Amino acid sequence: MSVVLPGEEVPAQHVNLKLGPGLLQVPGVGSSGRESTVISTRAGILNHSANRSKWWVESNSRRYVPAPQESVVGVITQRLGEGYRVDVGAAHYASLDSLAFEGASKRNKPNLKVGCLVYARVSLAHKDMEPELECFDAQTRKSEGFGELKGGFVVRCGLKTCLDLLDTKHFLLPLLGGRFPLEVAVGLNGRVWVNAKEIKQIVAIARCIEAVDPDGGGLDAKGVKTLLETLDV
Repeated sequence: MSVVLPGEEVPAQHVNLKLGPGLLQVPGVGSSGRESTVISTRAGILNHSANRSKWWVESNSRRYVPAPQESVVGVITQRLGEGYRVDVGAAHYASLDSLAFEGASKRNKPNLKVGCLVYARVSLAHKDMEPELECFDAQTRKSEGFGELKGGFVVRCGLKTCLDLLDTKHFLLPLLGGRFPLEVAVGLNGRVWVNAKEIKQIVAIARCIEAVDPDGGGLDAKGVKTLLETLDV
């Protein structure tokens, strides 16, 4: 792991290279002599998977820069012809086609209202174009949890916290799930949608996510258990 700054070239190479948050592939020969170069778009710690196929920059920024294949929680802000404009917390609104849902057709497609929440995947992200979203898995073409999010509550947190929550080894969601049933949709854009049977449980989930965020105290598992003891759940 090493610290990188915006615009810095990153030595990311792999046959099946996948770039995560904070990295961008640009055309042009870089210092390595390759036809394209990977650069950092934010300051943070450079990370990669064990086989070096996936690279990302880890930081606790709250400013989201869309990247392909990332999951996001968005808010419908406008209907435009055969699609929607969606706020994902980035510099520009994203577009979502009304046919970009599992089983959608011209005669059978969702009718989303302004203010509706959606869990979507970034299918296209380019610095000179507005991001495009899809509400199905790229490989299976099934919804796989993507689509409209009904009820619940959206918690805002740092981008690093969202990455942590997607890690199956992270303690928080299993700890909460052991106390009561819950639904969670983690967006890499700093938004986490949560839902449960009772309002007090939703409040407890939100309080715990905010508490583990570095800006909210950065509690560990012991601290969260202590916090839960003070909540009526």
